[in-house]
Amino acid sequence: MIFFFRAMISRSVWVLLALLPFGVAPSAIADAGWTDFASVTELRPTSQVRYIIRLKVSENPSGCRDEEFFFQDYTASGSRQMFRTLLSAVEYRKEVRVYVTGRCNIDGHSEISAVSILP
Repeated sequence: MIFFFRAMISRSVWVLLALLPFGVAPSAIADAGWTDFASVTELRPTSQVRYIIRLKVSENPSGCRDEEFFFQDYTASGSRQMFRTLLSAVEYRKEVRVYVTGRCNIDGHSEISAVSILP
């Protein structure tokens, strides 16, 4: 009976059911796009292979649980340049916006793939 039931459910449903115990819900993948410009209120390098950014944005298209926190892995292409841009924004009190990929981590932070700074 279980075998018959299992055969009736599509592969994508099984993947979703397998991910739910790990805290990855269907909303973990959301929209991509630019946030609005805001000041960097926190820039936190970590030993967990990523840095964390906190921006007081009023618009975050990602739909991730925590709208003010963003992350980028150190191994991602361009991550060093993005970190330097964010560090400059902190140093010179400039506003930035970030491009969110639509991917959320388990903490509800939005992944970024680009940074734009106002002159």
